[in-house]
Amino acid sequence: MQLYFIRHAQSANNKLYEDTGSWDGRDADPELTDLGHQQAQHLAEHLACTNDAAHPRDFLNRRGFGLTHLYTSLMVRAVTTGSYIAAALNLPLVEWEDLHEVGGIFVFDPETDEHVGQPGKTRSDLAARFPQLALAQAVGDDGWWNRPHEPIDQQAQRAQRVVRELFEQHAGTADRVAVISHGGFYNFILAALLGTRVDEGFWFGINNTGITRLNFKEEGVELMYANRLEHLPAELIT
Repeated sequence: MQLYFIRHAQSANNKLYEDTGSWDGRDADPELTDLGHQQAQHLAEHLACTNDAAHPRDFLNRRGFGLTHLYTSLMVRAVTTGSYIAAALNLPLVEWEDLHEVGGIFVFDPETDEHVGQPGKTRSDLAARFPQLALAQAVGDDGWWNRPHEPIDQQAQRAQRVVRELFEQHAGTADRVAVISHGGFYNFILAALLGTRVDEGFWFGINNTGITRLNFKEEGVELMYANRLEHLPAELIT
């Protein structure tokens, strides 16, 4: 199995922080920016270019990707990014709630500075806007999140759960699996795979639409490359 971790395209919150250095005014579930839509289109076209994706020594995917499965976080910025890819590859876009960004759907209370959980998009919202999105039965019309802010210990546990389920569903196969997720959660996923902890003084950086590839093999996990951006022109890198 090959795993491709892909960060979503630029969101309004990403641009807010880039412009101001602050999260004041952040959206609980932001949309992509105009630039983010351009990034997502370039990403989708890049992933769709396949010449001989089955070549056994193409460790950098110079011959293409040949993706077989596409999973996405339920956050709007991820689903929107994934929708571009699903359309370009003619693949189902399958929601995987556990791929969401650390903390979940929340806002800051301006008086207490506490993280306040929000409902998130409803099943009706998501189905109407993203008809190609395959939703689990558990996603209802009271919002897919609808609970408090996620504490850090649960973030690490969730990453371990995702890794375990990836192994259970795809290890030992020729599947090429892409997950559309988030920069913070990327760190927990790599920590779970590499046997370390996020709070040990390191940070794995990943740009908007950056691609990281890992191979799952019987003897362990191979990190083939991280945060590749060949699909973006320089002026679209964020």
